[in-house]
Order: sequence, then structure tokens, then C-alpha cells
Amino acid sequence: MSQLPSDPSRRTFLKSSSMLATGSLLVGFELPYSLASAPKSSGAASLMTDAFIRIDRDNTITILMNHAEFGNGVYTSLAMMVAEELDIDWQRLRWEAAPTEPRYYSPIFGEYLTAGSVSTAGAFMPMRTAGAKTKALLLQAAGLLWQTDAVQLSTDAGWIAHSDGRRVSYGGLIEVIQDHNLEPPKTVDLKPTSAFSVLGFPKKRIEAPEKVTGRALFGIDIKRPGMIYGAVARPPVYGSRVIAFDDKAARAIPGVLKVKAIDAGVVVLAKDYWTASKGAKALTIQWDDLGLGQLSTASFTEEYRALSKTDGLLAEDIGDAKGLHETASAVHEAVYEMPYLAHATMEPMNCTAQVFDDRCEIWVGTQNQGNDRTVVAKMLGLPEASVVINRTLMGGTFGRRASKTADFITDAVQAAQGETVPVQIIWSREEDIRGGHYRPLFVHRLRGTVDTEGYPASWHQTAVGQSIMQHTKHDPTYMVRGIDIYSVDGCLQEPFGVFPYGTSYRIPHHRVESHNPPKIGVRPHEWRAVGHTHTGIAYECFLDELAHLGGKDPLALRLHLTQDNDRMHQLLLRLKEAADWDQPLAAGRGRGVAARVYSVSPIAQAVEVTVARDGTFTVDRVVCVVDCGFAVNPLGIEAQIHGGVMLGLNAVAYGAIDLVDGQVQQSNFHDARALRFNQMPAVEVHIMQSDAPPTGVGEQATTPIAPAVANALFHATGKRIRQFPLDRHGFILKA
Repeated sequence: MSQLPSDPSRRTFLKSSSMLATGSLLVGFELPYSLASAPKSSGAASLMTDAFIRIDRDNTITILMNHAEFGNGVYTSLAMMVAEELDIDWQRLRWEAAPTEPRYYSPIFGEYLTAGSVSTAGAFMPMRTAGAKTKALLLQAAGLLWQTDAVQLSTDAGWIAHSDGRRVSYGGLIEVIQDHNLEPPKTVDLKPTSAFSVLGFPKKRIEAPEKVTGRALFGIDIKRPGMIYGAVARPPVYGSRVIAFDDKAARAIPGVLKVKAIDAGVVVLAKDYWTASKGAKALTIQWDDLGLGQLSTASFTEEYRALSKTDGLLAEDIGDAKGLHETASAVHEAVYEMPYLAHATMEPMNCTAQVFDDRCEIWVGTQNQGNDRTVVAKMLGLPEASVVINRTLMGGTFGRRASKTADFITDAVQAAQGETVPVQIIWSREEDIRGGHYRPLFVHRLRGTVDTEGYPASWHQTAVGQSIMQHTKHDPTYMVRGIDIYSVDGCLQEPFGVFPYGTSYRIPHHRVESHNPPKIGVRPHEWRAVGHTHTGIAYECFLDELAHLGGKDPLALRLHLTQDNDRMHQLLLRLKEAADWDQPLAAGRGRGVAARVYSVSPIAQAVEVTVARDGTFTVDRVVCVVDCGFAVNPLGIEAQIHGGVMLGLNAVAYGAIDLVDGQVQQSNFHDARALRFNQMPAVEVHIMQSDAPPTGVGEQATTPIAPAVANALFHATGKRIRQFPLDRHGFILKA
């Protein structure tokens, strides 16, 4: 059962969980402390994740979750890790969102952030250790209670049993632990894989029952005493600022309480959302477009095409591709263009905030609550400890709820300033599509040659698009020699910056350059799988072009190029077999392949399509093979693969945000189309068996689906698409 504390500060949290009043047991796994007193914060000295297990006297066991749940299944994975080592009844687990404290920071990012498909990898050992240390502590307490050796004791489903038949619940040992001032051991032995009964087995989502019954609490469900609602009139030209406004018509609407300007536009406050929204539409606003009214995606694309012909910042130069091309008799060249993409989360963006003289409290679904707290505290001139963020479940995010500017949160906070009650801001779908953050528009120019045997001999790629990380707090880590590493992620053969992986392919002469033009017009932002959503298309499709040029089968070519990368090579062999790759297809049908490495995990997909004479097509089958190390929850992995395929297919088929005269043209799902159920292909998921540590899987399936579909369409028709989405070039996904 989920719980959302009204104020998850450490002291208030302890009081609300009855720890101080009834002696509940709270165990942290990174920094041991005396359990006779309240736990002390680990402080800034530790940035390691420090999730906690709370055991109440009634034997209720609660996991404090330090990663956000937004459909990624992370609550389930983390709970499974604890349950495995603690020997608890899976059905008895409860969960709570952990407060914003350093002890809960991600060990990968060093901040309170859920992103990058690294939650499972970062939590696997710490969360298991938490469970094992807790169990060791409980066994020690039971030994003291019964004055017996540990060899006489066993654990099962939240109980400790003596060989003589006596039993005591975990909660029943709290008093013994406190009376004897016991502490968890500094080191413990973890279970071998062969002994697992929870990890590695398919488990249904821990939060699913609440979602099905409607008890789950999302940001949009928040109701606070006296709460009012706000709707923001946002500028028609993206990035404009308010000069003046006439609110007479809005104030005349019954139920409208107040109208005021905030950074995002003009907010109307009312007794309910629909009245506020009606009021926002009644406003007359004079805007300063700050010179952005002439911008368009067409002009960006033209500018980026020209830049792609010039020397960029050098990301990688293996061999001498440039020199080889200067003397080659023929160089194959192609330009791939990918549009802006909106996130379009199922649950609209929203936030509820209440601002007091000396503090601020926020209720929101967020991936990045550490950053959000910092942004709000700076804006209000408050210490960070005075900003409390209560994290809810989220109805999707795809990266949108990890905003570096915390824009959907600052809207609510600014709207709540000067008010005596909480204010909830809800973004309409139109606001979200027209005024959100977007996957950057990118142009990739690629040049290559094949050797006398038909294999790629040289590769020269220039990527052009706005940087996501430049001039943000992540600039020092994610900008390498002036290059945003996300702009070229998935293009490089060697590790780059903090990304410890390459493409897995080996091409003798391999050069990659980058241009990151100014961030104007729209705000570029991470979109599920980030750089791979454009680099993956350019790289995997051009690789197919070189395969065709050299007379090679696309999958056989990839097998040849990955001979030095056993992990990807074995995965591709598995894909070849699972996809029946060598079986011929009927006329009008095509098969395509793409393989990627994202967040360490190799993944590959083979796609089958059927194309009609009029260009309409269906995606009939997707075979996906993934190597994500040890599979913590196979059922969860399968769900993530299906979701990733859906999102990537939707984007390649229809996805685009167009800017004309500074204004976003799309507004809702009639012109920013969403994939329908009857367009979703059959997806077969094959998980490579592995005893290696778990690696990412949340975003991986989004990376190969688009190029695999494009390659399959070429196989079926002989027509190569290099500008996306597909529906603008004659290929229409059948509804």
C-alpha cells in the first residue's frame, strides 16, 4: 500500500511513521547507526543511495523508495531486491517515496534523480545489502531472545523460526533490538544466484493493484484543504514574455478569483480547473516575442544542413576516414534529418504548491526532485531544507518530468506566491504540445566507403543539433571538448565522456564530428533514449546503405563488424535464429534490423513489414533480443520492451513538432498522433541469460525500432527514407 507523507522531513517522517512513539525499526544500508535513537542524516559526505527498510511492530514492512515510479517498474525491482535477502512475504510489502535527502541520492548520478535506465543497476547491490543486513540484525536479536545459536534459526516470510518450533515475527524483535542497542553488521554475505526465489522470477508490479482500484495517488489526484486551481495562458510564439494583459473578461467569469503574470505567461486562479481554463482563454495579452517570431523548423533544418558540410568539433577519429575520402574514387553520402519530438505524457503535466513565509511545500510527480528543490529554493530565497517535495506516482514521463528548469513546478510555485492556500496548476494537452520541451531536431551527414570484400572501410559522420546539456548544471560532466555527449551517443566506436560503451561495431576508419548550434526557438530536452532516437536512425540506416552498397546481408554485416564484441555478437546470433532471418518473405514484405548499445545494455531488433501498393504498411512482427545482465524481473523487462517499441514506432511513423513563425503547429492528438492499439505489432522478447550485474532496460527498446522499420521498408520497396517521420514521405502506418 502506498503512502504519501504530508511532510517527509526527517523528524516529521519519524513521527508520522510512529518510530519515536512505538519503536518501529528503520534500517539503512550504507551508513550504520545506533538503532536506539533516531537515524542521523549521512550528510553531504555520502552521495550513495541509502534506501531504508521500516518494520513496524505489527510486522508491516515498508520500503522507502529513492527512485521515482512512472511506469518503469522500479518500485517492483527495488522491492524484489530487498525481499530476496530479507526473506519476506512479497504480498506484505508496502512502499513510500523517500524524502529529498543526500542519503537517498542515486549512486550513479550523485543526486536525487531517476533517469538514464540506471536505477536497477545502481540499486542492485545496495538494496540487496539492505535486506541482508536487516535479516542479520533480526537473527542476532532472535538469538538473544531465545539464548540460542544462529544455526538453530531460519527465516521465512517475515518470521524467524527456531528448530524447536518457536516463532517470532520480525516486528516482534524491535524491543529486543532497542533494549540491547543492536546494530546491523558492517558486512554480510549475499545469497548466491542459485538460491534466489524472488529475483530473476517474473513478478507483477507492486503498485499495480492501487492503480487498478483507483487508490494510487498521481500528481493530478492531489487534493489539499482550501486548494484552488490555476490555468496559464502561454505565449503563441514559443519563449515570448508578457508585456501587458487585459483581464476584465476573465474576472467577469463566476468562480475566477485572481489573475496575475508569472514567468510562463498569465495565470488565472479559480475555484476549479475548468473555470480557470475558461478564464485563461478570455484574457487579452500583449506579448514580446523577443525576436523569436521568425524562427521555423524549416530554417533550422536548412541551417543545420549547411553546417553539416563544414568541419565540426572532433569527437572521434580512428584511422584516417577524412584522408581516405579525399582520395577515394567514390564516396557514398547520405543526409538524415530527424524532427523535434514532444513527450506527450499520458498524465498531463501538473503540480500543486503552497508557499509560506518561511517554507514551501510541493506535491508533484517528478524524476528530478533534488534539482527541483534547488530551483525552487533559489527562486524563493529559501534554504533548500525549507522546500519539501512530496513525490507522487506519475502517468508517464519519457524524460519530461526531469526538467532542469523545473518549469512545471515553478509555474505552480509562482502561482501560489501571495496566496494563503495551495494552488494546483494543470497543463492542458495543448499547452503541453505547444509549450513543452522537445527532443532536439538533428541533421546527420554521413559519408562512407566499402572495401574490396564489400565491408565498410570508412565512416565520416557529422551530427548537427542543439545541445541538451550545454549551459546547465550538467555541463561539466556531459560536455566533452565542447561536444554534448548526447549529440553523438550511439555514433562512436569508443567510450566517450562518462559513457563507458561504443557502438560495438568495428570500422577501420571512423570519424565523427559535431555541431551544437545555439539553443533558440525551443527548449531541447531529453526524450526517452535521448541521443539514440536520432543517432540510432542515422547510424543504423546508413550502415544498411553500406551493406547494400557492398552486396552484404544487413544482419551478416553486423555479425562481421561485431566479431570483437562477444556480447553483441552472441546477441545478434540469437536474433538471427529467433527472427527466422534466413527464411524468405513474400512479395510486398520486408525485413529490417538494427542493433544498439545504450546505458551498457546491447539490444537488437528484427522487424517484418507488409507494404501495400499505395504505401500504407503494417508492422507485423518485432523480434527483440536484449542483454541487460541478470534479469531482475523478466516480466518487467518484457513490459519495458513493449513500451519502448510502442514509443519508438509512434515517433518514426508520425512524430514531429513543427515551428512556423515561432509557433508550434501541433496542438493535440489529432495532429500530434498517438499510436493505436490495432497498429501495435506482435512483439517477441528474448532475454539473454547472464550472471553479469544488471544493466539498463527502460529506454533500450526505443533505440532500434525506428531504424529497423525504415530498413524493413527499404527491403520491401527499394525506397530509402532519410527524412522523418515516415508519413510525410508516402509510408502511412495503417490504422
